[in-house]
Amino acid sequence: MTEQKKSKKRPISGWVVLNKPYDFTSTQAVGKVRWLFSAAKAGHAGTLDPLATGILPIALGEATKAVPQVQDGTKVYRFSIVWGSATTTDDREGEVVATSDVRPDRAALDAVLPQFTGLIMQRPPIFSALKIDGERAYDLARAGETVELEPRPIEVDALTVLEHGAEHSVLEVTCGKGTYVRSLARDIAEVLGTRGHVGSLHRAAVGPFSDEDAVTLEQLEAAEAGEARDALLAPTSAGLVDLPEIRLDAGQASAVGNGNPVLLTGAAAPANLDECWVSFKGKVLATGSVEYGQFKPRRVFH
Repeated sequence: MTEQKKSKKRPISGWVVLNKPYDFTSTQAVGKVRWLFSAAKAGHAGTLDPLATGILPIALGEATKAVPQVQDGTKVYRFSIVWGSATTTDDREGEVVATSDVRPDRAALDAVLPQFTGLIMQRPPIFSALKIDGERAYDLARAGETVELEPRPIEVDALTVLEHGAEHSVLEVTCGKGTYVRSLARDIAEVLGTRGHVGSLHRAAVGPFSDEDAVTLEQLEAAEAGEARDALLAPTSAGLVDLPEIRLDAGQASAVGNGNPVLLTGAAAPANLDECWVSFKGKVLATGSVEYGQFKPRRVFH
């Protein structure tokens, strides 16, 4: 019997700004999208918990080289705090480990939020992917071992209350990389003299991508394979729009394409930039830095 041929993988590049569904892992989402596009290469910019919904930027092909820039971008989350109980996981999936009859009013909640904005120290949840002596914290916690995680500095740009009720409140946070919303919920409740955990979590933005850009798995599946589905891709450059762009001429583009630095010319040419990207005729050529008027590529796109 002839063995069935495997589907040919395509060298397709771009971004799928996925609205990840509930109870679906980030790895599952990447696998599904990669299969739908028959993509040779795929990755994601920032893991979302299975119980979280929202923006999961999935990079195909050359766009995977821009994952670090998107992953390090500012994030916006909308989440609910369920008042009165703490759980092992700091969300609704965990076992209840402590309860409280205290229910904060809106004024009290608003009053404590400034303590959680700016540069603050945060203790990650014990059920997290952080490693302790080479082991994932959540693996140690599930095995019944005592997990001690040191507080880490995070940046919270804004934290506001969208809705407030006796049993739960909905908040929105704008924050930097490494922020755990589950820890925010836990810590806010403790400062208010009660207990709390995350009831729902939605990521509304990651770097340049937001809810307005998102597509669902249902939309991807409904689109006919080929041009119709490919039209739902954002270009590779969409992941870099938060960085300065430098447009090169043909000679400079040829040099950068071979991984070589080039001297930038013209009155508007920058002298120094920590991070930027260069293009030629609208196509991404490389990301890198500018030192003393010379662009030095770090990652070259093909």
